[in-house]
Amino acid sequence: MRTVSGVEKVVVVGAGLAGLSAALHLRGGGKDVTVLERADDVGGRVGSYHGPGYEIDNGATVLTMPELIDDALAAVGADRDSVRPALRTRQLSPAYHARFADGTSIDVHSDPDAMVAEISRVCGPDEAQRYLRLRSWLADIFEAEFDRFMDANFDSPFDLVSSPAAVRDLVRLLRLGGFGRLGAQVNRRITDPRLRRVFTFQALYAGVAPARALAVYGAIAHMDTSMGVYAVDGGMRSVARAMAAAFVEAGGRLELGREVTSVDVTGGRIDGVRTRDGHRFPCDAAVLTPDTPVVDAVLPRRRRRRTLAAPSAVVLHGSVPTAVSGGWAAQHHHVIDFGAAWNRTFAEITRSRGRGRLMSDPSLLITRPALSDPGLRFTREGVEHEPLSVLAPCPNLDSAPLAWAELAVPYRNELLDVLDRRGYGGITDGFRVDHIDTPGTWHARGMQAGSPFSSAHVFRQTGPFRRRNLDPAVPGVVLAGSATVPGVGVPTVLLSGRLAAERLGVPRAR
Repeated sequence: MRTVSGVEKVVVVGAGLAGLSAALHLRGGGKDVTVLERADDVGGRVGSYHGPGYEIDNGATVLTMPELIDDALAAVGADRDSVRPALRTRQLSPAYHARFADGTSIDVHSDPDAMVAEISRVCGPDEAQRYLRLRSWLADIFEAEFDRFMDANFDSPFDLVSSPAAVRDLVRLLRLGGFGRLGAQVNRRITDPRLRRVFTFQALYAGVAPARALAVYGAIAHMDTSMGVYAVDGGMRSVARAMAAAFVEAGGRLELGREVTSVDVTGGRIDGVRTRDGHRFPCDAAVLTPDTPVVDAVLPRRRRRRTLAAPSAVVLHGSVPTAVSGGWAAQHHHVIDFGAAWNRTFAEITRSRGRGRLMSDPSLLITRPALSDPGLRFTREGVEHEPLSVLAPCPNLDSAPLAWAELAVPYRNELLDVLDRRGYGGITDGFRVDHIDTPGTWHARGMQAGSPFSSAHVFRQTGPFRRRNLDPAVPGVVLAGSATVPGVGVPTVLLSGRLAAERLGVPRAR
């Protein structure tokens, strides 16, 4: 593995999970580390928005593999109990509640016995046995790829066959069908169309329709459905705040409101980072964590490789009176409300070259964090409320260059009408939407094609073919975050921070 030598002083650009993970591992390795964040709070895509009387997560709401947070904190001798305030997590059971257009529902449990009982109840005992075979296959996929293909740095695609152990893992993945299609592999193992959705919708996180996604992305389904989904007291934003607190306590320097505009290169190597307010931060190396357009604007001009962006999302953030939400049939932290359409829906939002369109029969993720953390409820004008988010996948701006400034409010109304018809009584009038994220708002924050999911995980943008984290054009620059290896998602961006630290000479703790 190639590394950057002679590194003592590092600037990390971005205080999202990738940047904070890199900063903690670098600080734990004895480096002098400064984190520069353009916003006035940490978190990035796990930050927050403020509404009247409440705070709500602005991005990811699903936490899996919390041990990766522990790993980053442990780099500086901290843990979830030692940070202030302490970081408290709890496993959700069920991880998700899935609702379907035919009126049925399935609780998705991480515990195999509970899931067998639930599938037996809804789909029959034969399908429950098929589920166990699928669960075993998903676990095999995860175990075959995690160490070698996710938690690993790549210098070139030849790293996949660079040693007998690497060849052995690659052959194992091939035998498991990991380079086939996820949808086909899942369909071979289970037959109920509702369950097929439950175990393949995660492909959207990777930016690909389930029918086209590589089967290796069954690893995401394994994390989501077998390894446990966790809630965080105070919201997902508490994760970033805890990591930032541990970093500062360990002697790191955190500068908020610092937007990086360029890097200085002397003698062919980076030696400083400049911010919009005129400050210069000297360094031996820099870790850049923003999305591709921001990174490319900061680095010296060179030829850029065009990448395919993942689909985007519209997210409604706000609050609803508990007297309204308490009457809904679904009383769970995470609810996936599936429309009747499936393959057509994915086709609509993944078409390229301006041919995309909004979902004609939307599938939606509804998040109600106060159901697992009642402390998030609040009173406004004498009425108790809870925070509420609704996420609707949609095409990115390359796929559908829609005028979101004009479309956001009408589409909000359309989504609320859909939910009202599906049994969320009173949501049209009761849900006060204080912030709407659209491809337009994501694009304004520097995200590729207005997608918060960065580059799609098609084959040519997967593993060693994804943008590498060691920039060959500017020695001393290392990338972390969704756009580089290993890719999109909370666990993967945490890994990306550790991988960036290794590139800068910090050995992994054993």
